[in-house]
Amino acid sequence: MYEQTDRQTDRQTRQLKQLNLSWQGFTLAELLISLAILGVIATFTIPKILSASQNEANEAKVKEAAATLSAAYQQAKLDGVINSNTKGSDLTPYLNYLAWDNNGTTTIDHGPWSTFQTCNITFPCVKLANGATILFDGAQFGGTATTNMIAFYVDPEPGYSGTTNPVRSVSMVLYYDGFITSRAYTRANSFTSAGGPYGPGSFDPPWFTWN
Repeated sequence: MYEQTDRQTDRQTRQLKQLNLSWQGFTLAELLISLAILGVIATFTIPKILSASQNEANEAKVKEAAATLSAAYQQAKLDGVINSNTKGSDLTPYLNYLAWDNNGTTTIDHGPWSTFQTCNITFPCVKLANGATILFDGAQFGGTATTNMIAFYVDPEPGYSGTTNPVRSVSMVLYYDGFITSRAYTRANSFTSAGGPYGPGSFDPPWFTWN
């Protein structure tokens, strides 16, 4: 009987040892390796997540600005003030904006063909409540056909961001019939008073999708 009890005690002792082994935590080396791996993952993923979030916010600002301008144009058209000589800046009385700039106070990124554009008399700007700035290119419709357009640029983060990390403004066009789109989806044979014809092109920055 005592012999059987000793065997049971030995078996319980072995079981307890096995349980103790299974409860042992990570060693310091294992923890350091795990932390290093997590650090590498975070280094590559967190900036991408933040960048994607910022891109989404910028895209929303640009589309909101385009919608604001479209609504202003429709109201101006109802008031009968739209004609072939209308410029983008003529719509400012119908825009709810925070500031007007035609004296060089504001600088925006200016599309894929140049680095920046300063707001001035020829290229006046308005700053919207969402933080975006609209720059008008000074051209008139130059006609009343569905291919006559005026152009403007929307920078969601005004200020020249530099060549190493350019935000770039989005080039937009507004047609005489009220259709508005990004320059990438310009109608074929489009014209402004500044010339033409223009057609669809790859003008949209990589972070922006109009459709």
